[in-house]
Amino acid sequence: MHVKWVSTLLVALIVATTSISIAVAADTSPPPADPAAPGQPAATSGEPSKPGDAPPPSVTIIGAKEAHAVLGRDVRSTSGEDMGRIVDIIVDKGGAVRAAVIDFGGFLGVGSRKIVVDWNALHFVNVDKKGDSITLDLTREQVKAAPEYSEDKPIVVLGASGKLQPLPFDPQ
Repeated sequence: MHVKWVSTLLVALIVATTSISIAVAADTSPPPADPAAPGQPAATSGEPSKPGDAPPPSVTIIGAKEAHAVLGRDVRSTSGEDMGRIVDIIVDKGGAVRAAVIDFGGFLGVGSRKIVVDWNALHFVNVDKKGDSITLDLTREQVKAAPEYSEDKPIVVLGASGKLQPLPFDPQ
């Protein structure tokens, strides 16, 4: 049933994308009039392109069991201890995911603090359902001893042994 639905969706997206491409290629309307008033210099090629000049966006379909959202997911240690939940993701300047911010400890949000853990210390096995938790390669005691995350200070990333690489930062 799901395969048929995904196939139908894929065909519809391909047809829609192809139709848009054909419509853009077949546009034979004359170019718009130059908006420059008489005596004013004409527009230069340094202006941004018009919305109609953009190519159609690419389309990627990811199977429902192939990728999962992580924000708000519960995190547990390898021994099943509650480690909190993921509340944010840290990326470097190149956009690569480096760490996750976990809201750790407390009860119903009271007394909790944010801890940053290395992305490679997290495991996403058996997280098919939204209620499934992510596993962290650290103990509750290790996370409890970590300094609290603050957006305006250098980030201290807690990692599993041998997996941590420093994040370059500007101390200003």
